[in-house]
Amino acid sequence: MKGRYTQLDYFTSALLSIYDQLIVTDKNGIILKSIGTENSLFHTIKSASTGGSIKDVEKDLFSTNLAEEVMGTQEKKSFMQISWQGFEMLVTAYPIESAWVWAYKEMTDPYLETSGDRSIQLPDTKKPTFPFVIRSKSMLDVLHRMQMVCDFSATVLLLGESGVGKEMAARAIHNMGKRTNGPFIPVNCGAIPENLIESELFGFVEGAFTSARKGGALGKFTLADKGILFLDEVGELPLNVQVKLLRVLQERIVTPIGSSVSHPVDIQVIAATNKSLEKMVKKGEFREDLYYRLHVVPIHLPPLRDRVDEIPYLVQFFLQKYNALYNRQVTFTPDAIDMLSIHQWPGNVRELENIVERLSITSRASEVDVDMVKEVLPLKEPHPASTPVIDFLMPMQDAVDLVEEQLISMAMEQYKSLKLAAKVLEISQPTMSRKYKKIRNKMEEAHLSPVNKRAILEEQINKRLRSIAVVTAAIIPAEEVIILQKNMNRLDSHSQKLKQKLTLIQEKEGVIEWVFIFSMNEDGRLIHLIADKGFVIEPGEEYIGPPEMMNVAYAAFNGKAGVTPIYEDKYGEWKTSLAPIMDDDGNIVAIVGCDYSKSYINSEMQRLSRQLKIRI
Repeated sequence: MKGRYTQLDYFTSALLSIYDQLIVTDKNGIILKSIGTENSLFHTIKSASTGGSIKDVEKDLFSTNLAEEVMGTQEKKSFMQISWQGFEMLVTAYPIESAWVWAYKEMTDPYLETSGDRSIQLPDTKKPTFPFVIRSKSMLDVLHRMQMVCDFSATVLLLGESGVGKEMAARAIHNMGKRTNGPFIPVNCGAIPENLIESELFGFVEGAFTSARKGGALGKFTLADKGILFLDEVGELPLNVQVKLLRVLQERIVTPIGSSVSHPVDIQVIAATNKSLEKMVKKGEFREDLYYRLHVVPIHLPPLRDRVDEIPYLVQFFLQKYNALYNRQVTFTPDAIDMLSIHQWPGNVRELENIVERLSITSRASEVDVDMVKEVLPLKEPHPASTPVIDFLMPMQDAVDLVEEQLISMAMEQYKSLKLAAKVLEISQPTMSRKYKKIRNKMEEAHLSPVNKRAILEEQINKRLRSIAVVTAAIIPAEEVIILQKNMNRLDSHSQKLKQKLTLIQEKEGVIEWVFIFSMNEDGRLIHLIADKGFVIEPGEEYIGPPEMMNVAYAAFNGKAGVTPIYEDKYGEWKTSLAPIMDDDGNIVAIVGCDYSKSYINSEMQRLSRQLKIRI
């Protein structure tokens, strides 16, 4: 036994130089030891601790479970796993005597910049040496811009909502750049009284004003010489100070209050704001020339809700920080982290840190579960009013399918995780997986040949046109059609009322060329009964069209609504949707048709191709 564990210790020490996390189990998968990096997500799940099961670890972290199958082979095996945050992990299982060593390596480097098909590993000298959590593509883009600017003295403007980490980004620029040995002087422009802000920034000499301290004082610009001056909430600066700030940025010369002597400063200025300086310029609240002087290198930090990938890592980072500060040993369950991940975080990273600190202090148990998180999170924000997704009538099931597809696509786009998307939509993960696979299959069809791509778009259009025909048929009373069939007088009130109804439908939709009702006589001929006021065929006249139209019309008389391909008859080029009109007993008394011009269909094809990102 002792020899075996000595061999394991030697083996695991070697593997730790390659992998991020190691889990040692017995032959049945019961965990004997778990070792790895401190910020590993394995530390957030109870199942990864001694006495847990490797099978439960897989269920908590990955979308597929392969451990049992691997242990049945008794052979070393390497395979890829996808974590529920969307990161790829290389997993290698080593059988050592009567034990297994499970080695995990995350293949997505948080500092890996991708351009096209090429991946470039950024040099270590360009990474912040202090903890700066970056685990999303959007923040990698931010880091890349920070790296480009850190060795130059150009003015940087950090933009983003309150709490996204603008000061942390400014400190990272200082940390990575050539000014790292110089001072970093932060100034909160919104926290200093207006009558003191000028003296704080530029300094003053003795006797400059009544309460001036003896000997004067150096301003923040002077203190930041050879380093970086960080002006947070720069939009709060009064206009009179903005004038002087502009001169310093242009000339890099500072004149203290009460002095006639100016002195040069060698500084880089990083400004930050959560306001729209452009709007402030238009309102006359911010100088336009200063705006352009600050707007040399703008860097926008995305809100936390747009970088959900980072939330589990931020939770772990803050948890370690406050566990050490308050001498606690609190962990979060996977469900608790899920709940934090689907919250909208209007206060961004600052709010998340506040919640983690509060839970690490107030939790009576060593493990924070989802119920504890719900107690401290605010209620769900009300949904903002927006334009309805559906702006035309269609069968209820078609509408449900359309909204469902949009919700699933939105959830996956935001959370990039089946597990989180399922939680926020409050459906099971298998259901989410099945429905998203169906959507993905439809999206993959967009990469087919031009002919098939056009067919995909046309099917989308046909679905809508078919729905319009079905709804139109449903709102036309069958008894009115039956009366009309018995009396074809175009001038009677009954006929005029039905014509007015069809005209109203045509005008309301706005894209229908004609709406008409056809009946079929005993010889199988299509007879025009009535239509909107612009229709070109006279009531009682037979319609004879090409096979594309006639086949769909006959199918409608057999109870099947349908849409024709684009066809040509003596009246022009059209696409027509047709649906049966039924009485209360289910008998088909006539069919209703809606004609659409070829030019409209082509314009719809182009619109849909842009919307669905399918080039034809």
